[in-house]
Amino acid sequence: MDLDFDAFRLAASTADLAEEPAARDHADLVEFRMDLADDPLDALDGYDGELPLLCTNRAAWEGGDAAEDGRLAALERAAEHDAVVAVDVEVAAIEDGAQPTVDHAHDHGARVVASVHDFEGTPTGDELARLLARAAAAGDVGKLAVTAESADDTLRLLSVTRAMAAEGATVATMAMGEAGRHTRAVAPLYGSRIGYAPVATENATAPGQYDLATLSDLVARLSGESGV
Repeated sequence: MDLDFDAFRLAASTADLAEEPAARDHADLVEFRMDLADDPLDALDGYDGELPLLCTNRAAWEGGDAAEDGRLAALERAAEHDAVVAVDVEVAAIEDGAQPTVDHAHDHGARVVASVHDFEGTPTGDELARLLARAAAAGDVGKLAVTAESADDTLRLLSVTRAMAAEGATVATMAMGEAGRHTRAVAPLYGSRIGYAPVATENATAPGQYDLATLSDLVARLSGESGV
């Protein structure tokens, strides 16, 4: 399978690949949360779905549930699967020695989403720009997720997203939490290339996520109205 991120892509986030058929009508790919799954490598070996996969094995120190021992090795094995078009590697991990994982993914034709998450708040505009630039430089897509507490927080994130995209960077941004929830729908208008949503709300993998059908509809409506 192959999928690029030259346009917006909607990912159905799940720890259970059996949900893939329910995502087909709305998603472009599935984000497989390996860190939340039972026997994720076995699940990948048995995967025969139609949608390509973005594999995430999120570290505990960045909001996930994966033990550090063997975490990157499992992600490298995931990148070897034909259905896997991308893997997510934290920017901090890449800068701390995970570049071989990035190289391994590229060697097997998988793109790398280099991610940064802030679960405490939204940095200043200059810091947002610095973080997103670091992420974009570290991977094929630079992902930045922050926690918004106000409209001002969301405006800073969207402004930085627009500026980076205008410079030619491939980025994915979103603000977690209720105050930032709408950014998941409007960020594509500012240049964000990946959105994430659970098939069902009760299986959300981050605060403030819309369910997949709702986010798909919102993005389609807004994009159609804006001509994007």
